[in-house]
Amino acid sequence: MTPPTAPDASRSAPRKVVLFGAGDFASLVWFCLTHDSPHEVVGFTVDGAALKSGRLHGLPVVPFENLEQHFAPQDHDLLLAVGPHQVNGLRADRYEAARARGYGFASYVASGARSWPDLSLGPGSLVFENAVIEPFAEIGANCVIRAGAQISHHARISDHAFLAPGVTLAGGCRIGTRSFLGVRATLRDGITVADRCIVAAGALVARSTEPGGLYVGVPARRSGDAEGVKIFS
Repeated sequence: MTPPTAPDASRSAPRKVVLFGAGDFASLVWFCLTHDSPHEVVGFTVDGAALKSGRLHGLPVVPFENLEQHFAPQDHDLLLAVGPHQVNGLRADRYEAARARGYGFASYVASGARSWPDLSLGPGSLVFENAVIEPFAEIGANCVIRAGAQISHHARISDHAFLAPGVTLAGGCRIGTRSFLGVRATLRDGITVADRCIVAAGALVARSTEPGGLYVGVPARRSGDAEGVKIFS
């Protein structure tokens, strides 16, 4: 798991930020950072093939392939503002590509979230309003914790994971790299969700999962492979 930033990193030494994404989720992140953080969003970037408009919220949208020509890495941080497409594969790939090109990453913790001074939060992660993160929990890099999620003590969330609104993790849970937990999914204490899993909305996970699985139901059971499943956020 990528080393965490300091507990208050999302609110200290702000730099200009470029958001990767130009859809509804990117608009949400732009609004939150603009109204609830010290960060200044100065533009958006997407893959050139996905570029549909050159402006969003009055700011430029530029191709990711030549991002440096518009927003130099020494002056700007990046933040991934796209959903968990391809079992978070898109977010993970663009994060690593940007890091290799010299970009740093902003993080955001909503003022309405509840956390403690020991919050361990990796670079490029987002924590939205009314999320509760208890002491000794760890959140990796490029993670998304949506509104109302409950992260109990000693839980560990690995890089590039995405927790939808209302997810509940009991104490000591482990969430693997690139995994996605749907709206109001619930894990009992000590459960491990393996890498690249999808846990469907409303599922109750009472046993640890296997890598790459799709888990649905109460109690949750594997019903197929996560790869190829379309996730909407």
